[in-house]
Amino acid sequence: MGKTKKKPSGNTIAQNKKAKFDFELHERTEAGVALLGWEVKSLRQGKVQLTDSYVIFKNGEAWLLGSHITPLPTASTHFVTDPTRTRKLLLKRKEIAKLQAAAEQKGYTVVATALYWKAHLVKCEVALGKGKQLHDKRQTEKERDWDRQKQRVLQDQNK
Repeated sequence: MGKTKKKPSGNTIAQNKKAKFDFELHERTEAGVALLGWEVKSLRQGKVQLTDSYVIFKNGEAWLLGSHITPLPTASTHFVTDPTRTRKLLLKRKEIAKLQAAAEQKGYTVVATALYWKAHLVKCEVALGKGKQLHDKRQTEKERDWDRQKQRVLQDQNK
């Protein structure tokens, strides 16, 4: 028996947990993603990584950078695959203008936080984030540790 990688549960394909740690996330928006056939097959197998992925704006369009979709050996035999290519995000013109204006402010960036299925379509959740300082990250870590300790104490009392 070989080890098999567990597929993400439910509709979620991948999450960018590092974004929640590195940024204060504000406005969240749902965007479609323009993908190739081999990329969709890889997403169905859960072979995607969103760590360090962010959105840039060029010529009035939104593009996802830094996402890594690993090609399947069976599905991509006759394609020249580029796992880290820039992928176009499908948003309305007003949404792009709103996100672009917010991203041009100092300290703000637009990051991809999750990829998920909505019916048969792949959607990307993007959020406007403001970078955290080192002391903010430490505070987040302390709060997380304290929450874990509280849960342990409550579990011990309930036994």
